Amino acid sequence: MRLLRTFLGFSLAATAVFGQFLNPAKLQQPATDTWPTYNGDYSGRRFSTLSKINSSNIDSLSLAWVYRIGAGAGTLGGAIKSTPLLVGGILYFTIPDHVWAVDARTGREVWQYEWKSKGGIHLGNRGVGIYEGWLYFETPDCHLVSLNLKDGKERWSKQVCDMDQYYYASVAPIVIKNHVLVGVSGDDLDIPGYLESRDPETGDLQWRWYTVPQKKGDPGSETWPNVDAMKHGGGMTWVPSTYDPELNLIYVGTGNPQPVIAGKARNGSDLFTESIVALDADTGKMVWYFQCSPHDTHDWDAVQTPVLFDGEIDGKPRKLLAQASRNGKFFVLDRTNGKNIVSSEFVKTNWAKGVDSRGQPIPNPAKEPQIDGALVSPNQGGAVNWPPPSFSPQTGLFYVNATRAFSEYYIFDTGDKPEGWGGNDRGGWGESMLQALDYKTGKICWSHKWEGSGIRSGVLSTAGNLVFAGDPSNNLVALNAKTGEPLWHANLGEAVSNGPMTYELDGAQYLVVGAGDTLYGFAMLSK
Repeated sequence: MRLLRTFLGFSLAATAVFGQFLNPAKLQQPATDTWPTYNGDYSGRRFSTLSKINSSNIDSLSLAWVYRIGAGAGTLGGAIKSTPLLVGGILYFTIPDHVWAVDARTGREVWQYEWKSKGGIHLGNRGVGIYEGWLYFETPDCHLVSLNLKDGKERWSKQVCDMDQYYYASVAPIVIKNHVLVGVSGDDLDIPGYLESRDPETGDLQWRWYTVPQKKGDPGSETWPNVDAMKHGGGMTWVPSTYDPELNLIYVGTGNPQPVIAGKARNGSDLFTESIVALDADTGKMVWYFQCSPHDTHDWDAVQTPVLFDGEIDGKPRKLLAQASRNGKFFVLDRTNGKNIVSSEFVKTNWAKGVDSRGQPIPNPAKEPQIDGALVSPNQGGAVNWPPPSFSPQTGLFYVNATRAFSEYYIFDTGDKPEGWGGNDRGGWGESMLQALDYKTGKICWSHKWEGSGIRSGVLSTAGNLVFAGDPSNNLVALNAKTGEPLWHANLGEAVSNGPMTYELDGAQYLVVGAGDTLYGFAMLSK
């Protein structure tokens, strides 16, 4: 089930740091020479305090190294969608079934590990989690695998989902205290999503929280008409969660209900799909929820990163959470209790009649899938998808790469359980832009329109007054974080396929980004 290649030609500096194991407590505010978890830290802000690369010297940024995974990694899921983690001078990243360790200074390969899948869906992999001297990643055929950080040797593997029920696994594990959080993917059967906590030493199950009720009487069961017959499901957890150590709360976004388009057989709000949910980190028990798309019939997973930050609302300090959701809506919540503060939109939408007393959208029945079609914005791909946004505490702005487009949503019969699918874009029209939102009001402070549409790139903001994102023309672009003015770009030959990240080693600040099958390292040398 395994194939390992270890390379001995890496630097002595890289060898020395393998003993400096990662302490999970450092993930709250990591040092500038690490990027120890998927979003850089627990908050999901993807903001770096580094400023050697800044808006006044960005023209001096140059390419330092390139690492290409190559054709040997396979053809399915070959694009690098994971954000590399940086620990001890080594970058760790994935595609489905593969993990690489490369030197963060030179891009030289240190080791590579291959898992031999027995099947599964190879759509992509978000990356790895790290705890002490161990690494964790998920495989398409439903396993959580643990490797030694130093040499990539396998420690153990545990099955975390059932491939025969059309689950698969693609999320980057998140380490919180002595918990490894594991999510699941899968959209083909009426099966329930869930989030698991696994023991980092053994892989044994600690707790599991289901995103949909399992029986009548469970919380949310009243919102599913067929809960006893188990003719319901969905709510997959395929994007990494965020965490507040002070509150000890995990914040997870959940996916769409099942059946996806056919909503007649599941009349109700279908809790807890399409929701932001706060869970106790040690028990997995739900503390609060907010539903972004009640009774969704458009395939708009609400898995987008719940970003945590502290701010002021009406002159008072508040602990906040913000999400730019796939349905085109922007939400700001009090993360202590889930109470809504802002509900706005970051692209023009036409599917909701307004919001209710909780700030949750009220779906417009006229925009439900119809026999003769319903023209809906955003489209089936969503105003955003999985690529992560960013929040800068310096500017107070929330940055998200967004798309506005339309889909014609159909159903094909009028039975009690109609079937059908949407996603036929009428005329192919669409526009993409990088949006900067004021968290206090939800208003767009600036918008940079890209040439072309359909961009799916993550975002990074820095203390150098910069925002980095990919555009539809295969460019990595740096913009002024305050004004949106484009300042620099580099054409990578393929579209940016992950979330950019940055770090500092030996006085040089590096910027690393994936595009297709290649990882690029840019650098600003110390002067």
